[in-house]
Amino acid sequence: MVIRRVLAPRIDFGALRRELGLPEGFPAAAQREADLAAAAPPPAVADRTDIPFVTVDPATSRDLDQAMHLTRRPGGGYRVRYAIADVLTHVRLGGDLEAETWRRGQTVYLPDGNVPLHPHTLSEGAASLLPDVDRAAVLWTVDLDADGGTAAVTLERALVRSRAKLDYGGVQRDADAGRLPEPIALLPEIGALLTARGLSRGAINLPLPEQDVEPDGDGWRLVLRGPGPMEEHNAQISLLTGVAAADIMLAGRIGLLRTMPRPRPEAVERLRLAAGPLGVPWPDGTPVGQVLDGLDTSHPRVAAFVDQAAELMRGAAYTAFDGDLPEQPEHGGVAAAYAHVTAPLRRLADRYATEVCLALHEGREVPEQVRAALPKLPEVMAATDRTAGAATRGAVELAEAVLLAHRVGETFEAAVLDVDEPRPAGNGRPGRPPGGTIALDEPPVRARCAGELPLGERVRVRLTAADPAQRRVAFERA
Repeated sequence: MVIRRVLAPRIDFGALRRELGLPEGFPAAAQREADLAAAAPPPAVADRTDIPFVTVDPATSRDLDQAMHLTRRPGGGYRVRYAIADVLTHVRLGGDLEAETWRRGQTVYLPDGNVPLHPHTLSEGAASLLPDVDRAAVLWTVDLDADGGTAAVTLERALVRSRAKLDYGGVQRDADAGRLPEPIALLPEIGALLTARGLSRGAINLPLPEQDVEPDGDGWRLVLRGPGPMEEHNAQISLLTGVAAADIMLAGRIGLLRTMPRPRPEAVERLRLAAGPLGVPWPDGTPVGQVLDGLDTSHPRVAAFVDQAAELMRGAAYTAFDGDLPEQPEHGGVAAAYAHVTAPLRRLADRYATEVCLALHEGREVPEQVRAALPKLPEVMAATDRTAGAATRGAVELAEAVLLAHRVGETFEAAVLDVDEPRPAGNGRPGRPPGGTIALDEPPVRARCAGELPLGERVRVRLTAADPAQRRVAFERA
């Protein structure tokens, strides 16, 4: 769901690419390996092309990792079939292409084009689950009972064929009109069940809208976007698969988990204390995830509350293990053990976690090269997570600065999302004057603001700086 969008003039993201040291192309040997893999015939695996899968992604995406098919089970419950692009069919262990993907770690997305983990001949071609072509996949089949609980899990290498490339906006419109295509007609029903189960065990989902920069003719538009219901339901299928993968790896005592500590009790208590003044109901005994579920962040006080809740989601990491189980195997946001396995075209870690799951499920030894990769992946993924995050933030900050460069001195309406704790100077430490974080009503800019700010209220602010070279904007309370 798009909340607001504002057109910005032409922007050159080249300086940001250079600053982050993003590669411009693939080494010749790695590209040649990818081209040869793309031209190779399909592997001799189970033929599941009779299952009418569909993909659901952003409209412009071509690196399609996942395809879905949902049905009811005889006697009650559901069958979720989730086909994931089989990257190791195309990327040879020990080859030049594998080495290059380790240098990249993950796909980095910028408004003027992505910096892919794999060459486009694979990521947007032969390995992508594009419609009306046969593709190698790892097929997860998860049987659910009538309440959404997992009854059985199987996985296999298979040949699949997507019937349609659907996008979030179109799927949401179809859902609203009651005309979802058959392969995903059950997605609202299953998604709602899985969400309810997650909330009951303590899962937390922050309903924060995201800023993004999109091309628009000769310019760019700055967009504030919140996920629609169908996008949330779609995410639940990926979470379901990730939880199943973690269970397989924990049972086999080897793998790679995505972990995060549960929220600290003192952080939850601080959030609880903030709820009353911000007008957010928090009935006694209600878990924080259920309080956050369904909040409307278009109201500034609610947006401030959700912004405060982001403090709960700290410490996400990748945790490798082999033999001894991790001391803390859970992901606090999922409220269960969880692994990344559903985006191998875009994330390096998913490739190896999937191979572990396949080996354990088939009762064979994990390949030695895969086993050796596991302890190295957390550091690589942490570094590339930082790069990807810096690219996303940098692109938005640059767009904000360009958009506002000619408006220094103007005043705007804004909502106060966060307030700094003022601190006097002393003991060799600089002081911190009053200020905080604001979100403009129009254009959809989020920035720092100096002055005394009332949390969760609307204020008038004056733009004091907008510097595209430094990708910086600043405000003061008017």
